[in-house]
Amino acid sequence: MIKDYFILATRNLRKRKMRSFLTLMGIFISIATVFMLVSLSLGLQGAVEEEFRALGTDKVFIQSRTGFLGPPGSESGIFLTEDDVDTVSKVRGIKDYSYFVAGNAKVEFRGQTNYLLVWGMPPERQDVYLEVGAFAAEEGRLLEKGDKDAITIGWFYPQEKVFKKQVRVGNKLEINGHDLKVKGTLERIGNPDDDKAIMMNIDTFREIFDIPTKVDVIIVQIKEGEDLNEVSDRIEDKLRKARGVTEKTQDFTIIKPEELLESFGNVLNIITAFLASIAAISLLVGGIGIANTMYTSVLERTREIGVMKAVGARNKDIRNIFLIESGLLGLIGGIIGVLLGYGVSKSIEYIAINQLNTTLLQAAAPTYLIIGCLAFGFLIGAISGTLPAVQASKINVVEALRYE
Repeated sequence: MIKDYFILATRNLRKRKMRSFLTLMGIFISIATVFMLVSLSLGLQGAVEEEFRALGTDKVFIQSRTGFLGPPGSESGIFLTEDDVDTVSKVRGIKDYSYFVAGNAKVEFRGQTNYLLVWGMPPERQDVYLEVGAFAAEEGRLLEKGDKDAITIGWFYPQEKVFKKQVRVGNKLEINGHDLKVKGTLERIGNPDDDKAIMMNIDTFREIFDIPTKVDVIIVQIKEGEDLNEVSDRIEDKLRKARGVTEKTQDFTIIKPEELLESFGNVLNIITAFLASIAAISLLVGGIGIANTMYTSVLERTREIGVMKAVGARNKDIRNIFLIESGLLGLIGGIIGVLLGYGVSKSIEYIAINQLNTTLLQAAAPTYLIIGCLAFGFLIGAISGTLPAVQASKINVVEALRYE
């Protein structure tokens, strides 16, 4: 019996191909939009979680409460210093540490000028920093102790994505009027900021930028077996005493990886929910389109319904045929929507990788998302067709046979 319902419903949809297609448009565009938004959100979340897994759960970041990067080339306001680095390095439970300072610089290469972010760090203490950023040399080498007028540069430079001409190992960049020789280029990270990085010895940085003591971020790696929260509390206590502040007047903050990930996840969830709610409006419009199509179909097929009832069809048979018909409209719309949404998502991923030079924006298509969208499309169709189906089942046989 159910098979017969599906056969009749499919036959009726084929008879009205153009109307069925126009009705489907509202559904599959809506499903495609929802699928695309959720797919990219899941992909972005997965990429960020992968970055944090690479970062590890044994590190904390210390920075001024006023935020990362103050006014370039100055030490005005509240900031950390190398004295704070010394204080932190003596805290029990620390395995290793690194620190850096950053500033915007005028960078020139063969007649072309760009304003770029430059990082200064002590080469002898760069291991933790390199691990955090997953930095590795692709050509040449990383900075070493004693490299005074030397730099390492990101993956973009030899790819002609920063300057019109390739920057290779052995070339020189003029940074704020100082010539520095490229010692190495880094492997691709997938993050545009990292792939445009310029790193130099912190002593050279301080000389070029005239910043004698400031530190932007201190990175601390915890010893294996130590509790990260306990060590973080020790660092906080030591820094408070060294800086002469209390819990209320504390002018620095300690950030843990899980806190960063949680904050990012909350923001991403809010954005996804907002965008999905907008897409849901188009789903409502699509549902109204199905309801309108089914109501029209009931009117057009009144005589047909009368004939079916006259030969023995029951009210529930008529109702089920119409419900399945509207559900099929939703399901087919869902299938097209999933395919379209996946195609658009992969296109955006391709553009992000090749045009925006980032691997963070990825398309994810887990099984539950595909099944969920298909089920959602079917339910939207079935719900939208419920009232027309009930109306069709209540048509009087005699009146239906008289209907012209």
